[in-house]
Amino acid sequence: METDLTKTPEKRQVVFLTMLLFLWESGTEAIRYSMPEESETGYLVANLERDLGLREGELASRGARIHHRGNKELLGLDAETGNLLLKEKPDREVLCGATDPCVLHFQLILDNPVQFFQTDLQITDVNDHSPEFPDREMLLKIQEIAQPGTVFPLKVAQDSDIGSNAVQNYTVSPNLHFHAVTHSRADGRKYPELVLDRALDREEQPELTLTLTAVDGGSPPRSGTTTVRIEVVDINDNSPQFLQPLYEVQVPENSPLGALVVAVSARDLDAGIHGNVVYSLFQGGGASQPFVIDEVTGEIRLKGALDFESTPYYNMEIIATDSGGLSGKCSVTIQVLDVNDNAPKLTISSLTASIPENAPEAVVAVFSVSDPDFGDSGRMVCSIQNDLPFLLKPTFENYYTLVTEGALDRESRAEYNITITVTDLGTPRLTTQHTITVQVSDVNDNAPAFTQTSYTLFVQENNSPALHIGTISATDSDSGSNARITYSLLPSHYPQLALDSLISINADNGQLFALRALDYEALQTFEFRVGATDQGSPALSSQALVRVLVLDANDNAPFVLYPLQNASAPCTELLPRAAEPGYLVTKVVAVDRDSGQNSWLSFQLLKATEPGLFSVWAHNGEVRTSRLLSEHDAPKHRLLLLVKDNGDPPRSASVTLHVLLVDGFSQPYLPVPKAAHDLTQDKDSLTLYLVIALASVSSLFLLSVLLFVGVRLCRRLRQTSLGGCSVPEGYFPGHLAEVSGTGTLAQSYQYEVCLTGDSRTTDFKFFNPIIPNNLLGICR
Repeated sequence: METDLTKTPEKRQVVFLTMLLFLWESGTEAIRYSMPEESETGYLVANLERDLGLREGELASRGARIHHRGNKELLGLDAETGNLLLKEKPDREVLCGATDPCVLHFQLILDNPVQFFQTDLQITDVNDHSPEFPDREMLLKIQEIAQPGTVFPLKVAQDSDIGSNAVQNYTVSPNLHFHAVTHSRADGRKYPELVLDRALDREEQPELTLTLTAVDGGSPPRSGTTTVRIEVVDINDNSPQFLQPLYEVQVPENSPLGALVVAVSARDLDAGIHGNVVYSLFQGGGASQPFVIDEVTGEIRLKGALDFESTPYYNMEIIATDSGGLSGKCSVTIQVLDVNDNAPKLTISSLTASIPENAPEAVVAVFSVSDPDFGDSGRMVCSIQNDLPFLLKPTFENYYTLVTEGALDRESRAEYNITITVTDLGTPRLTTQHTITVQVSDVNDNAPAFTQTSYTLFVQENNSPALHIGTISATDSDSGSNARITYSLLPSHYPQLALDSLISINADNGQLFALRALDYEALQTFEFRVGATDQGSPALSSQALVRVLVLDANDNAPFVLYPLQNASAPCTELLPRAAEPGYLVTKVVAVDRDSGQNSWLSFQLLKATEPGLFSVWAHNGEVRTSRLLSEHDAPKHRLLLLVKDNGDPPRSASVTLHVLLVDGFSQPYLPVPKAAHDLTQDKDSLTLYLVIALASVSSLFLLSVLLFVGVRLCRRLRQTSLGGCSVPEGYFPGHLAEVSGTGTLAQSYQYEVCLTGDSRTTDFKFFNPIIPNNLLGICR
């Protein structure tokens, strides 16, 4: 059988030529063993581990296995010991028939790496069959005028054994007229003939009975017998003669039953009934013949199916007998022609159903192909689909390994269906296909990937504890445990941020929870990192940034910084009666700890003693006069103002302001209620500290400016030889205290001014501010 190896652009093909196989195989000697047939089960054939020079235990570690050709698995391998044992009693005649020698071929296959060893086992014949004749009795008709020395053919006995165990000799029972002669054919098989020793006399003895015995060459010899009955007939002096002594014919193995194989013909020169010839199939090759002959016409036809692979040729002898008992013979050799009637056979020796991804070259399967046909019908083409990352590699004889072309990627494709197609080159071509499903097993080669590189979460302040604030998500393209992800909070780079007390994460689904209520005024935003780790080995992980923004809620009411509120000592502002409309009485200063629109403040006058006398600017809190004052206006006024933010719902605070009308600031002092002495004791400590701090900073700043300007002016005056400035003795009261829009108290100052006599320059000298004492302790 031959196998070709070709490769076309359309399809990967692997085809072996027999000559290439023989040349390659010549470098690899097969290990040969021999054993007699009929050996008992468990018979030790050999120790392969020792004979192959392998290390102890290597057969087991490399997954050694035996592959047989054919369906009969006679041998078994004990991989632990290396012993090759007989699994069942072999029968050479069943295994090989008439083929001699009877050699069984099998292969030893090892993995890691894949390696093949050719092993041959010869089954030697034992004499376990006796010769058997096809008929229990054979009839010979011999004319009484037959001369001594005449030879008469006899049917051969069949013996399934071969060689010396086959039939070696034929004998007949002792008699006065005949003896048996044994002859050999070209193939070594024996056949008998009966030789006439003494003339017959029909009148004396019309019939004789002899026993023909066939004896084989075994030890001890076996034998078989048949009865030969001889009828003595009257004179018939011409024997039938065939037109040719040998007929050679070729018959296709797929010929139908009843097909004409050949027609033989014999002539008898006698006249009358002695010239009539009857044909018979006298003897074959010792086996049942699938042929039948027409005894009148001599046509040989097919009565059974032919099989070139089991019997490629047949040898027969045809006897033509006339009515007088004389006969002639010829030989017929029939050669069975092979046709492509056997599809290639594919046998899987090793199969790995799951291949790990990223393996550079993994063996998927080891298989062999065979085709019992001959010539082109036995040559085979082996191929797989062209678009798969796999290769077919010839390894040993008709063995192939299916391997990966490179590393596989389970994430790209997790399963492959590989169809191995084996086609012979006969006419018509016959094809066998076998599909292998290969699963690509996962390797943890992909780290979890977050759906976003960073997450921004918004949380309303004053949230309830354990509030679900958002979910992070990561995916892993691996499978199984390699794709199961665990989420965790990573250590913060800011030790002052107690992350564990703020945030928790669900390790299974990535849900984030705020552990306690958040306060926007204390913490507006914070960041942390989360990790996603798979459960593969080794575990792979990734991380993402999470930014949490706390949203402000309108949870703080406005806080009035000025005027100070004290139930026992309300704040009183002084207003001259000569004040013009729009005169700034005071400015309400308030702040809101919220942000955005929640901190936008508006001011409103809710109630006043004289409703039309005062107004408040909604956006800056300035309280101003709306008209001129008259003598009829009350000397003391009480104003109730509302400070409101822009939140939803809005929050507000109220402040009460007392305004005292005065006739001018020439009056050095105003009566001060007795309760004013206890003002400092009732003030809010925070407000007191704030006023003191602001006043100190302002004083230091102004003092520095005054010193700097004074030094500069004195230098200029010395250069112009002018006298120093005189300080006026009168003091002029300034404006009342004012609070800036930012909540910082601003102080109005009176300064002593000196003008020089220079016509071109006017210099001011700033001295210490003059603060009227009557402004202290006004707020009660």
